[in-house]
Parts: sequence; structure tokens; C-alpha cells
Amino acid sequence: MRNIPIPVDTTKLQFVCVAAPRPRLLNKDTGEIKTDKNGTPVYEVALSAINSAGRIELIRVNTSGEPPVTLGMPVCPVDLVGFVWEQSRGGEVRWGISYRAASIVPVEVSALA
Repeated sequence: MRNIPIPVDTTKLQFVCVAAPRPRLLNKDTGEIKTDKNGTPVYEVALSAINSAGRIELIRVNTSGEPPVTLGMPVCPVDLVGFVWEQSRGGEVRWGISYRAASIVPVEVSALA
């Protein structure tokens, strides 16, 4: 499967940080942290994405470098893209969408009104 980034229109959604940023691990046994092509650690942040109809989805977004966000903070994932993935294990096929952003930044409360 070819991995083509699918841009996400973040102007139609509101995002809230629901889990503090944590480094992505390549190997849980050794604690080796995933890095990008520049050697910067990759962090994962759990976000709730809320649309205008009130539907909420929980997504995990990866970004390079530790984002300056905390639990409960309204945020904006900058240049958010999704990647469809597929995995076969023991004859069972799983698939999903992984998300990556250039950065994840706090949103000023006045901008949400």
C-alpha cells in the first residue's frame, strides 16, 4: 500500500489535548525513542477532535519535538495530515489512520469564541 498524506481541514474542527505529550518509543523493551529524519524526538499527543455537530473523535497525533501543550488545553495541530495504514498478522488484516502534524500549538481562548 502506498502511503500518501491526506490533508485534514482543521478549520472545521476544534481540538483539545486529552493526554500529555509523550515520546514515541521504537522499542518498549529498550526504551529507544523514535526520531525524525533530523534526529528530533517524535512525540505523541492524544487529542479530541470536535466538529460543528458535536461529534467527538479521539485521535493520536505525532509531531517532531515536544509540543508546549498540557492536558485540557485547546490546541491547533498545524499542517495535520492522515496516513492510511494496513497490517497483516496471523492471517488477520487490520487497518487505520495515523496522524502527523508539523506542530501542535495552544489556541487562545478568545479565538474559540
